[in-house]
Amino acid sequence: MQNVAVVILNFNGKDFLNEFLPIVIQNTPHTARIIVADNHSMDGSILYLQENFPTVQIISLPANYGFAKGYNKALSQIEAEYFILLNSDVEVTPNWLEPLIDQLANPNVAACQPKILSYHRKEYFEYAGAAGGFIDSFGYPICRGRVISNLEKDDGQYDDHSKIFWASGACMAIKSKLFHKVRGFDDDFFAHMEEIDLCWRLQLAGHEIVYTSESVVYHIGGGTLSATNPFKTYLNFRNGLAMVFKNLPQENFIPKIFFRLVLDGIAGLGYLAKGQFGNFLAVIKAHFSFYGQLKSLIQKRNQVKKITINKSNLATIIPKSLIWEYLKKSSLKFSDL
Repeated sequence: MQNVAVVILNFNGKDFLNEFLPIVIQNTPHTARIIVADNHSMDGSILYLQENFPTVQIISLPANYGFAKGYNKALSQIEAEYFILLNSDVEVTPNWLEPLIDQLANPNVAACQPKILSYHRKEYFEYAGAAGGFIDSFGYPICRGRVISNLEKDDGQYDDHSKIFWASGACMAIKSKLFHKVRGFDDDFFAHMEEIDLCWRLQLAGHEIVYTSESVVYHIGGGTLSATNPFKTYLNFRNGLAMVFKNLPQENFIPKIFFRLVLDGIAGLGYLAKGQFGNFLAVIKAHFSFYGQLKSLIQKRNQVKKITINKSNLATIIPKSLIWEYLKKSSLKFSDL
């Protein structure tokens, strides 16, 4: 595994590094390089790494660029055949890396994710990725094992290898050549939804995204932003709109964008009904930000068209509306879709 780089993006995560980095080192073959890219942390993370983990390479970034641009800047400095993007709040298990690399040996596969379970409730799937990500017909993300906020218990129902729509950025193995070919993450996303956007572009360029249950990790989740944080809501809605605008096929493009805006509005009213006024305002702010980015998004959409080989609707897009199905049945499971 001399051509494998495990890259952990860190921002003020010294406590996570203290808890989980020794486990990463213990369970990762010594031939794979372990690199921490630091997003200008202010908690002494770099000094801590230098004093306690001399074998770990450090890339010190001059500002907090967020997940998307932070990884782009870090990975541009790393030469490896395979990148393993790993959150600092992930506990890996023995033999976690080899199955991911095995999947990448398939020439059709661009990226792969493991089974991602909850660190605090290890028998349940974790929100950010679970057993592989999908999107509905309007671009809303879904996971096998997680729909909206409903998490399934892991009873072996997703013990398989399968094609998925997106691999979680919490733990993603990706071929470096293809990462760079599609221009990596979208810098403007900052954080959230960037891995879905990346995987969509990879598929449009003719590649596959897969999941394997032979690799298992445990994710804390929400280490930087909690699920109820209005800024996280803003990023998810803003980036979700940008993603579908960039990548949706031309067929029914305008109607789908219109209905996506309407469905976002319904979701915003749902926040208001629950008394979550900050999240309601975040949805409105996300829409105005989207309108302000339209010129840039048109340019990005044209860039996506240039790399597109697979022009048909992707088979991994679920041909239903997640919001509509959730309104009909709030305790949704992936099997219901």
